[in-house]
Parts: sequence; structure tokens; C-alpha cells
Amino acid sequence: MVKCYDFILMPMKTTHIQKKDPTSLFLSDTTGTHRSFRSITLVDQIASALKDDILTGRLKGGDQLLEDPLKNEFGISRTPLREAFRVLEKEGLVEILPRKGTFVRRISRQDIEENFPVRAILEGLAARLAYANLSNQDINEMEEVFEYMKDAAQRKDFIDYAKHHLTFHETFINASNNEILIALLHNLRMHTLWHRYTYQYYKEDFRNSLKIHRRIIDLFKEKKVSPEEIEKVVRQHIEVALRPFLSSMERLEMKIPK
Repeated sequence: MVKCYDFILMPMKTTHIQKKDPTSLFLSDTTGTHRSFRSITLVDQIASALKDDILTGRLKGGDQLLEDPLKNEFGISRTPLREAFRVLEKEGLVEILPRKGTFVRRISRQDIEENFPVRAILEGLAARLAYANLSNQDINEMEEVFEYMKDAAQRKDFIDYAKHHLTFHETFINASNNEILIALLHNLRMHTLWHRYTYQYYKEDFRNSLKIHRRIIDLFKEKKVSPEEIEKVVRQHIEVALRPFLSSMERLEMKIPK
């Protein structure tokens, strides 16, 4: 059976992998005045489907991505599948080991402890740079996504919550207009989202998460607040999250049979 998966986080949409290449996705520009399209290749679609399995925990650290079952599942040949593996390898999601195969990358406590402080500084910087660039449409999008986060929390759907949370942060990160910073943060943030611990963390800490994200929106809307204040709040938000995130990881590991 061919897989379905989400391409765009907000609003949720699904599509099927097709053998025709390329396909296109509709994207609105930042002004909302006209439509634009970007090409989505077969390789992109396969990589997105596998990435979704990794992010939601259906594929876990150490799992091998076996080519023959995946070829049959997607109805594709070996070449685009291997190219998709290389896309995932560049994003740090899998490891390709010569003569052994492709494996979902494991994440350790050290990975998290090294990730959070770096991401806190860079994301705080992105927020400071974004302060002067955020449009009313960006603010409205953050408000809308925040409502989706609240709704997901009420439904106790923390996979959905995590997707909306990602969109919230990407809105102001992209508004920094610094392509190097955006690329660095994309990779750093992905490393905290591609394993099951993320959803356990949001389940246990969503009330604090909602509170700080409400404050971030209000600070961006307050014209008298300094960019440095925005930077400080975003940086501290990520720094403070480190310990509860690790605690959630440890509690979940205790429930997992060795």
C-alpha cells in the first residue's frame, strides 16, 4: 500500500506518493497577493514519508531501513529510494553504513545536552533579528498556530501539538531573513523532534509551553519592547526546557523493555 503523509503543517493536508515526477504543492507568498508553486520530486516525497515515520516514532533509533520492503510499499525502484536515504542522511536522521545498510540514527542524552544550549543562543538571535521584520501577517499566523496548539493540547494529541509548535517557531525564525541561521536552526531543531521523547515532553509540560508561547507573541506585538528582551525570553525558554526534556526521556526509557 502506498503511504499518505503531511507535506504542509498548517493547515494539515495529505497527498500520495506518485510515480510521476515532479508533482507540485501550492504555497502562498508572504504578502498573500498571489500564488506560487514549488516542485516536489518523487525523491522528496519518499524522504518526507520516511521522515514522518522517524519523527512520530514509528521508526526508532537503530531501526534498519530495508530496501526491498520499502520498494514494495511505495511501489518504486531502488534508485529514488537510495537518493531519499541520502537526503535523510544530510539532515542527520539516518546513518548509511557501507556494506551494512541504512539505519535510523540513535539519539543520546549527550546529543540533547549539546543541542539545547546552542539552539537557545541561535534561536534567541533569530527572534531578535525577526523583531524588526515580522509583518502583521506573521503575527496573525503565530496567533492562529497558537490556537491550534491549544486545541491539540485539549485533545491530548501531542503529535499534532509538536507539529504546530514547530510551525510557530519557524515563523519568526524565517523572519530573521538570515539564510545561514535558518539552515542551522532547521537542523538543530530537527534533532529534538525525530524521536518519541518529544511527544512525552509536551504531554507532561504543555501548560508551561503554552504560557511561554503566549508571552512570545505578546512581546513581538509590543512595539516598546526591545529586540534584546525578545532574544532573552526565547533563549531562556529553550534553556529551561532542557532539564524537563531529559527527565521525560529518562522516564520513558524506564518503560521500554531492554
